[in-house]
Amino acid sequence: MSRVISIATGKRMEANAVASPTHNLSQFISQIEFGDLPSELRSSLNKFFLDTVGCGLYGITTRSGRILAEQALEKGGKEEASLWGHGWRGPLESIGLCLGTWIHAYELDDYHSGAKLHPGGPVFAAAIPLAEFLGTDGKSFVTAVAAGYETMIRASLAAGSIPVRKRGFHLTGICGTFGAAAAACRLFGLGPETTANALGLAGTQSAGLWAFNCDGSETKRFHGGRAAQAGLLAADLARRGYTGPRQIFEFGDGGFFSAFSSDEGDHTLLTKGLGTHWEAINTSIKPYCCCGSVHSTIDAILDLRKKYTLKPEEIEEIEIFNHSVVERQCSWKYEPLTTLNAQMNIEYCAAVALTDGAAGPAQFSEERFSDSVIVDLAQKAHFTIDPEIEKKYPYTFPGKTTIRTKSGKTYTSYQEGPKGSPQNPMQPNEVVEKFRWVTEPVIDEELQTYLIEISQRLGELDSLAPVVSRLAAPFSEAEM
Repeated sequence: MSRVISIATGKRMEANAVASPTHNLSQFISQIEFGDLPSELRSSLNKFFLDTVGCGLYGITTRSGRILAEQALEKGGKEEASLWGHGWRGPLESIGLCLGTWIHAYELDDYHSGAKLHPGGPVFAAAIPLAEFLGTDGKSFVTAVAAGYETMIRASLAAGSIPVRKRGFHLTGICGTFGAAAAACRLFGLGPETTANALGLAGTQSAGLWAFNCDGSETKRFHGGRAAQAGLLAADLARRGYTGPRQIFEFGDGGFFSAFSSDEGDHTLLTKGLGTHWEAINTSIKPYCCCGSVHSTIDAILDLRKKYTLKPEEIEEIEIFNHSVVERQCSWKYEPLTTLNAQMNIEYCAAVALTDGAAGPAQFSEERFSDSVIVDLAQKAHFTIDPEIEKKYPYTFPGKTTIRTKSGKTYTSYQEGPKGSPQNPMQPNEVVEKFRWVTEPVIDEELQTYLIEISQRLGELDSLAPVVSRLAAPFSEAEM
């Protein structure tokens, strides 16, 4: 059979294969190699690994994290992969559900601004347990994660993240299935046709509604876990011969784009520049544990607080300038309900950042989000749609904040991009610092140091299994 060169990877493919976005993406996933990854991407993935593992370890301590672990332990099943911190092994899909939920359990995980989703949870939650199960080496693991990030991010960009969000969908849930499946397919070493089947099986499981915002419920927490679980299942079924729609991104009435975005996205972005332009590099790391769209507002508040030593009792009004979608998803008259409700509310986040000079886990405890001083300050904040930010969001997440004091003074700060974004990246030492404070309640300093060191040389590992073995050791009840 004659062969031609794939436009996606520059590698050889069957000449009689159907040329389509799904096929090209499947070809890319199945044939990409570690040597194809630019050095900047490899370095970024090392940081994303450390950050994501830290988020997952913290997630074990959360209410939603404990519930998922409890369910997995009670359900039991075939011993395939390790549940971190529990000294227990169970089915791959169960472990993926737990890890993905833990990683997203406290709004600490990475995000891609243009795609408006969190790639680390679904992708790493699928890749880590499967790599442990298969005894995968570091180069193959990093390559699979790169394929997962790129697939998940591009699915959202092509669908059109803004119109999809406006229709009520949570993009981490609906696109995370593709990212998890892509990583799993690459780890299994599946060919293009089987990978296309897996993507189809993943897409038919895509789900995730923004309904959690009505009362701050915990459904958002497990969207990343469900995506990881679905992606693992999709890849496993496909490798056994189970078929999925191999034109999941092309099929008109009933395909992924028609279901979630209609014609509002730019579907060419699924494969445009695939293998040469890496969207994964533009992923942001969070310094604050709240919605990423709120971070530039927090940066502006902290900037004004530092420059002018502002105190809550001096404030007459806080005016928050941002995009109309940010208003839709993050702005309402703040009343204390739940941690997630506070993490998603831009008025509360501005108020607590001004009061405490921080927006870490302590600022989203029940004691803090119910504090009458902060609640009163949050209710002095109001949202204004900014026409300039309207042009830039979501490809960047800028923010502007104006504070007016009771003495009649006015202060304004504009942030082009939040801390941790491509416009204002966190340096490697800052990522390490975040990892240490996030994991301090869960693991000891020796294990912290080990994981930091491992993250800097992922591509050199002979197997990921020993790393997961360290993570699997039981934590004490005090740590849990």
